[in-house]
Amino acid sequence: MTSQDADGPETVVASRRSKITPEREREFFDAVLEQVRDCGYDAVTMEGVAASTRCSKSTLYRQWRTKPQFVAAALRASRRTRFDGIDTGTLADDLRQAARIAGAWADKDTRLFQALSHAAMQDPELRCALREALIEPEIEALKELLRRGVARGEVAAGHPALEYVPAQIFGVLRARPVLEGEDADPDYLVGFVEAAVLPCLGLT
Repeated sequence: MTSQDADGPETVVASRRSKITPEREREFFDAVLEQVRDCGYDAVTMEGVAASTRCSKSTLYRQWRTKPQFVAAALRASRRTRFDGIDTGTLADDLRQAARIAGAWADKDTRLFQALSHAAMQDPELRCALREALIEPEIEALKELLRRGVARGEVAAGHPALEYVPAQIFGVLRARPVLEGEDADPDYLVGFVEAAVLPCLGLT
């Protein structure tokens, strides 16, 4: 048995990956996602990312065998919940603050989402990573804001509008660029929350 056989393929992969520092990996991930936003998914190549980050393309191929795997890994690494820490004391102001934050990121998020939507329909791993990075964390965070509002007695637990608040907010984020050719920036999204979301919940 060779030393490689004894270690097994997982050890070999881990050894390869250990040569890239977390900071360098973050640089690769940032570069590929920015190129997706700027150029579209189809135009992005491993060679182009290698050139922009001044590494050899073989370095990228050793870590991620295909472009979909690379982009999916970058998406998962970017998973975040930007609504963490929102706790103004009232549900109405929590939702206004969430709207401001979501609106501030609308340009980057919308470009990335639009650039990946078609490719994600063709690649299950990419589709799953897109949901994990850009959709599920934020929806769960919004639901937590709503749960706190219910616990404070601001909205009845069985209020029928509660279920639809995440879809309202993220729907307008995705729809405004298509319908009006503009992003749902902070002012627009706060206005939407005040005119459409809060009245549905019986809040002001």
